[in-house]
Amino acid sequence: MIDFMWLEITGKCQLECGHCYASSGPNGTHGTMTSEDWMRVIDQGAALGVSMVQFIGGEPTLHPDLPMLVRHALDAAVEVEIYTNLVHVTPAMWQVFRQPGVRLATSYYSDDASEHQAITRRPTLKVTTKNIARAQEFGIPLRAGVIGVLGGQRSGEGIALLERLGVPDVGYDDLREVGRGVRENGPGVEQLCGQCGDRKIAISPSGEVWPCVFSRWLPVGNVREMSLADIATSETFARVIGDLRGQFTTTMGECAPKTCNPKCSPSCSPSCKPANNCGPSGNCAPKYSCGPCAPKDRVCNPGLNCVPNKCGPDRCKPEK
Repeated sequence: MIDFMWLEITGKCQLECGHCYASSGPNGTHGTMTSEDWMRVIDQGAALGVSMVQFIGGEPTLHPDLPMLVRHALDAAVEVEIYTNLVHVTPAMWQVFRQPGVRLATSYYSDDASEHQAITRRPTLKVTTKNIARAQEFGIPLRAGVIGVLGGQRSGEGIALLERLGVPDVGYDDLREVGRGVRENGPGVEQLCGQCGDRKIAISPSGEVWPCVFSRWLPVGNVREMSLADIATSETFARVIGDLRGQFTTTMGECAPKTCNPKCSPSCSPSCKPANNCGPSGNCAPKYSCGPCAPKDRVCNPGLNCVPNKCGPDRCKPEK
């Protein structure tokens, strides 16, 4: 029923990125969801078949109970991805990152420090790059997404730098006009990839549930009032997902591979590089670095190794 959940555990962040879809920043809060609420949601998700959760924000490492929530997910046999800006990582947090079953994701913008700072509103390029390199040294699974925000941005050079650092999974995405990212069009289905609600949901710091993190204007319930199972089987959920799929039926038919139709972009995790022609990837959940597997493939639970370039039943092997 649900395979993947975004858990937006905080709206607090050290940065004030001008394109932030969650409008997070230093004045953000952890919301009304308690740690007990989040653990209950993780348990309910595991019961529904969730194999992976992504802790996001804001900056999830600023939540004091992130280590406990990560451990709770792992104990429930649910893999964890932490989407972090890697601006400040304490020794204790590195230990959290290094646990089996945990992987990292981060955003990147440019190889130019001033351009990077113009986007994040803080001098972050050097420290983020250093921590990406350190994660690589520790052998922590890591993916990075370069986001095109500025005209003439050195996105390609940023991708090349990440590849030189040895990051195995580097994607590119355009600005989403959601939150502080609104420019001309504002929030709408044209900002989505067409896979909203396809075995995925997002949960906000207030407990509100959305089909994905970018469809924040489409609440389908609240986990502080209903169980995940009740939300996922509710008339509201079915109506919202049905409306979205109806709207995407025509648009996605125009988005054949190699199409450069404006309706076909942005997509959640395109594998193309800037300036290439590409349609939606149809993959809103993390792209796992074990190989070119379809998003619905199960990932490896704790205690199992993910075999490079393997999909399906041969993907996960017991640890030696």
